[in-house]
Amino acid sequence: MATTLEQDTNIQERLYKVLVIGEYGVGKTSIIRRFTEGYFTPNYKLTIGVDFALKSINWNDTTKVNLQLWDIAGHERFGHMTRVYYKYAIGAIIVYDLSRPATFGSILKWLNDVNSKVMLANGQAIPVLLLANKSDVETAQAEKSVLNNFCKEHNLIGWFTTSAKNNTNIEESMHFIIKHILELPCDVEQPGKHIKLPDSTSPTDQYDESFEEEQPDRKRVKNECCS
Repeated sequence: MATTLEQDTNIQERLYKVLVIGEYGVGKTSIIRRFTEGYFTPNYKLTIGVDFALKSINWNDTTKVNLQLWDIAGHERFGHMTRVYYKYAIGAIIVYDLSRPATFGSILKWLNDVNSKVMLANGQAIPVLLLANKSDVETAQAEKSVLNNFCKEHNLIGWFTTSAKNNTNIEESMHFIIKHILELPCDVEQPGKHIKLPDSTSPTDQYDESFEEEQPDRKRVKNECCS
């Protein structure tokens, strides 16, 4: 999802909707908060439904990027709602927990979910980045050859090891996916008329399922447990 606003200063302002998905507790909310607000805390509540946060980046002298990160609940019982939440996304980040190897096995489930429910305007898959999170845990080890082969086999744009706690590769990985999105042809972007910036109070709004069809871009709840 993207839109461009022409400013008097000749700066293009672009808004991108990027999904952050993966199993519960892998660190999605922590990654988002570290990137958008610059802090880490282990005391998050389980995300129910969806939450989102916004980060504005002066990309260069002519482009400002507003990155809207949608924090999708990882719990299985919320999976039936993802079609609504994924709408108009132009990219996705799948997170797994290096200290919980079983979460690596769920990556394909999330990738298939995204590919079956959202695509670029030309019918191609949206770019997907993989994050191997919680690299701060002493026993956590990333197998580079495995991740390289996995990304190549399943057409992911790349991977990073990250730690929200230590602020490792958080900004680098976000800039990587933004760069990839900016390099997409303009005609693959989703219609900009569907994009709205959240107001300053929106991250604390509670999700009301009765608005599901009427206002699909207004559903968000709070916080997930992760590190």
